[in-house]
Amino acid sequence: MKPGLLLYSVFLWLFLQPLATLARGSGAFMQAITIKGTVKGSDGAPIPGVTIQVKGTSTGTVTQPDGTYSINVPDANATLQFSYIGYTQQEIALAGRTTVDVVMTSSASELEQVVVVGYGTRRKRDVTGAVGSVRGEEIAKQPVNTATQGVQGKLAGVQIISSGQPGSQPQVRVRGTGSMLAGAEPLYVVDGILTNDIRNINTADIVSMDVLKDASSAAIYGVRGANGVIIITTKRGQAGKMEVSYNMTAGWRQAANLVEMANTQQYTAFLADAGPQVTIPDFGADTDWYGDVLRKGFQQTHNISLSGGSEKFLYYFNVGYLTDQGIVRNNQYDRFTIRSNNEWNIVEDKLKFVTQLSYMHNETDFVQLDDIYTNTYRAAPVIPIKRDGRYGNTSAFQNVGNPILTLDKTNDEIYENRLQGTTYLEYSPWKWLRLRSSIGVNQGFQNRRKYNDKYLNDEVTFLVAGGNQQRPESQLTIVKEQGTEWLWENTATYQQRFDKHDLTVLAGYTAQKYAGDYIEGSRRNVPNSTDLWYLIAGDPNTSTNTSDGDKYARTSILARVNYSYDDKYLLSASFRNDASSRFPSDNRNGYFPAVGLGWVISQEDFMQNQKLFNFLKLRGSWGRIGNDNIASNLYILTANSGLLYFFNGTATLGTNLSDIKDRNLKWETTQEYDFGLEFSMMDSRLTGEVNYYNKETIDALVTVRIPGLLGDPDNEYTTNAGSFVNKGWEFTLGWKDKISDDFNYTIGGNLTLNDNKVTGLNQGQPLFRGGVGQQGNITKTDNGQPIGSFFVLDAEGVFQNQAEIDNYLNKDGGKIQPNAAPGDLRYRDANGDGLINSDDRVYAGSYQPKLYYGINLGANYKSFDFSVDFYGNAGNKIYNGKKAFRYEITDNIEASYADKRWTSARPSTTDPRVLLGSTPASDYFIESGNFFRMNNITLGYSLPKAVLERIKFERLRIYLTSQNLFTIKKFTGFSPELVSGATKRDGFLSLQNSTSPLDAGIELYPYPTTKTFAIGLNVTF
Repeated sequence: MKPGLLLYSVFLWLFLQPLATLARGSGAFMQAITIKGTVKGSDGAPIPGVTIQVKGTSTGTVTQPDGTYSINVPDANATLQFSYIGYTQQEIALAGRTTVDVVMTSSASELEQVVVVGYGTRRKRDVTGAVGSVRGEEIAKQPVNTATQGVQGKLAGVQIISSGQPGSQPQVRVRGTGSMLAGAEPLYVVDGILTNDIRNINTADIVSMDVLKDASSAAIYGVRGANGVIIITTKRGQAGKMEVSYNMTAGWRQAANLVEMANTQQYTAFLADAGPQVTIPDFGADTDWYGDVLRKGFQQTHNISLSGGSEKFLYYFNVGYLTDQGIVRNNQYDRFTIRSNNEWNIVEDKLKFVTQLSYMHNETDFVQLDDIYTNTYRAAPVIPIKRDGRYGNTSAFQNVGNPILTLDKTNDEIYENRLQGTTYLEYSPWKWLRLRSSIGVNQGFQNRRKYNDKYLNDEVTFLVAGGNQQRPESQLTIVKEQGTEWLWENTATYQQRFDKHDLTVLAGYTAQKYAGDYIEGSRRNVPNSTDLWYLIAGDPNTSTNTSDGDKYARTSILARVNYSYDDKYLLSASFRNDASSRFPSDNRNGYFPAVGLGWVISQEDFMQNQKLFNFLKLRGSWGRIGNDNIASNLYILTANSGLLYFFNGTATLGTNLSDIKDRNLKWETTQEYDFGLEFSMMDSRLTGEVNYYNKETIDALVTVRIPGLLGDPDNEYTTNAGSFVNKGWEFTLGWKDKISDDFNYTIGGNLTLNDNKVTGLNQGQPLFRGGVGQQGNITKTDNGQPIGSFFVLDAEGVFQNQAEIDNYLNKDGGKIQPNAAPGDLRYRDANGDGLINSDDRVYAGSYQPKLYYGINLGANYKSFDFSVDFYGNAGNKIYNGKKAFRYEITDNIEASYADKRWTSARPSTTDPRVLLGSTPASDYFIESGNFFRMNNITLGYSLPKAVLERIKFERLRIYLTSQNLFTIKKFTGFSPELVSGATKRDGFLSLQNSTSPLDAGIELYPYPTTKTFAIGLNVTF
């Protein structure tokens, strides 16, 4: 049997086997004894979400919104355990009772909650590193496609930049930019599967998202944890009767902010000032190109889940569907997901078998924004979009294509399938020892079919005189890509508590391998019929093809010790040895140690009589992590054969090495110190956390330029030649209170201060990036500056008259800008040489914010719930690249510039009279990136218990929600959040827009951030 068929057979069996087991074991559910009751707090208010477990078994359930519960137990003399975040756990023996009501008392604080820390869990109060956590219901209530977007603004130290493009993955930065070239995205761990792409995860399936922010907590993942680790835990079944849930949202999206372009009158006035005279065609048009390219897009999600089980078998099954039209014409994203999480207790408290499997299929009508948005921005308003069935010929008047014609004549479809899952066997020969062996698989297939229909200038456009927007031949391009990644992990965990000592020791071995390939082919003159969109239908004389692939492997040895004495003194130490095939054999192994210490001050005797703190902990940590997220062949020399050279006057075919590689390439390493203070006050109503971190990246991978005479066609190679640091503070504060039995509320906020700075480019060569058309590279990364700093001329203002130009002189009395005219920008002679050129460029900020923050509010009144979240950042800059990148004088301009620009009748000290293709890069195009946004607002209503009982439902909630309702900003572009750049493959079938840290913060052709209005429904029965 072929490996692919074997893999599919295993997955199919694992999906269907739980249903067979459920059918066989259905009779066991009916034999259990049903226990009912209500769980309340000391104030008499019901507590929803309390976990109720039958002691010594895996049988359990949770309380409903009204505090009630129902659980099937195998024995009338069993003991129930009641636990909930912020409350003291209780054990109650049934002693034959069938009704058990419980009153829970408040514990120290929410710091008692359990968080996932990698290969295990810890109480938050026992963690010595920096870990943030968000519950799944907080993510699921927002109308987002990808889980990380729902976490925006909720965690200190975690910056999330989202795009409105359907199917895209938000950009995440944990404690600043962690790499220049080796990938700055965090590692995602989904039920033990390591991945860099979570677009296949349905937000309705998530229980929690835990973020390991510091090196101490993330070091257990070694090679993959340098940029932080995001651990996603998905739902499992609870013992008891089958529970069926249905969740849906439906609404529409639209651009949160549009850039208004000049109308015909403003545009004509601009051309009159720009000169030389341009003959403007008169079609009586006043076209709003963005108005036709963009639209309102319908969005909906539907999820149906089944969960339940018995002592022997627990199951959770979910089917989800999402469709998002997108706000760009012809753009659409559809996703179908299946998840099946199951647990078999083969031998009670000894041996269990777990499967956690998911499948995703998505279809994308893709729109390549670089051409579309560039032409939409540049197209003149005097040209109609379409008239009498024929397209307006913008190319006859400008060197601009009609974007509507491009959209209508292009069909670009992407189909993707993902299988992802892990299965493990866990054996506990004794209560203090747990052995686990797991196999995880992440397999993806992607097919792309792009058809460019033919059209001729005189056949399609009504302006037939000239123009170059034509496609005399159709073209079909087929792309197929596949990748398979497997991870085998074996761990042993020893856990024992004796007297005042609590000790947990973990040891393990992991092996991982990825293999993928990519093939692309195209042909011209393929017929315009979807039934014939195959390469064989095209002209074989026009055939082109290319192929690529990647393969790498890692092996790791890991160990960790967690120890606490008397719940007061905490120690965590870990070590990991990683070997990666992406480095030469001599540098293949990386060693990553970490240690953390904690002191729970509130447990000391001298704190027992004080009334201020309920909980107070001081902690500190140090750790070192590696990063190997680079191309697999950077150290491998490649040879070109079949090259002609002459030897003794005879032409001979030979081979040469045409590029230069660093054969001593080694790990990029991040070293971090972290100090934190956690507290709970005022009867645990006020909680907070303060962190300081110092994260230094050494041996950073950068490109170094070399003389062209050495023969490398790129004149550069990659090597370990840099270092930089991120230092910062994180503040988190939360307040919760109950006013009455009917009303309670929460207030939370977080603030992060981060300072990024390059501390050493060992080869002494700054890195220039961020190309903006004719202006060239506009960012420079060098010592003492943030990564990707803008490096441009300093525009001091606008010349108001000829006298100012004549008086702007150098030391020799010559004019510094002799070719300037009144209304032109005046540039500062930064180096004092009396000339304005590239030597006068200065640093003018970067896209990295100096601070970012989130504010979260929530309230419950009787059956109503309300929540609102805000998010923002400050201290960063954005380069308005689309405004700066002008091809020719006839390009359109923004309406705001048209109204403010200098004219003799309306002088301006800030905006020049004209912007031309020759306008150099300067801080005139740099704008503030500060913004404050209402991220989400939701109002919900749940049917009362009495009504639910009559209709036989456990829960029914309806709600209204809006995402990105408003944004307060200074930036004049589409959005201060930029996830833009060239579409690329990032190593695992992740087609999305992405940007290198070296050229971030340049708005050229972004997908606008969207605002959403939706209605939702949650039903459980």
